[in-house]
Amino acid sequence: MKHFFIVFALLFGCTFAYAQKVVYPLIPMYGPVTEVPFATDVIDKKEEYKVLVDITSPSANPKEISEFFENIARIANLHVAGGVNPKKLKIVAVVHGGAVPFIVNNETYKQKFGVDNPNLPLFTAIKNAGIPLYVCGQTLFKRKVDPATLAPEFEAVLSAITTITTYVNKGYVFLKF
Repeated sequence: MKHFFIVFALLFGCTFAYAQKVVYPLIPMYGPVTEVPFATDVIDKKEEYKVLVDITSPSANPKEISEFFENIARIANLHVAGGVNPKKLKIVAVVHGGAVPFIVNNETYKQKFGVDNPNLPLFTAIKNAGIPLYVCGQTLFKRKVDPATLAPEFEAVLSAITTITTYVNKGYVFLKF
């Protein structure tokens, strides 16, 4: 029994020795990042980073914040946690397809899903961090979404396709969720 407690104490102690702090260096409360002090540093802190986030996936649970939208905040927080100056971090997000029903205002969301839109504070935090949020105009027409019902942080563009090709031509890395 004594040996069991010693082994348990060692395992338990090792677990806490590696427990790390969760941080939100750019977007508070969203996109948590765990510090990894033993990681090999490959981030070039002098470079400008340009990222285009393409979101088409619907939320798994309309009662919870979409992991796909939270990825926008996580990408920003990861880069800043890695030492990238926020002024050298350019992120743009475009939403289309099955993700569009989740970017509407609270009244419309509540009518559709029966709950308040949990993503709205996240959209505000992302926009406050200077990250533009676009929605595909073609998807709005195809899915019969009234632009007046969109969350105010979103701006309609002609299409996701033209937005993607425009930003990729400007050197943005394309990430799809």
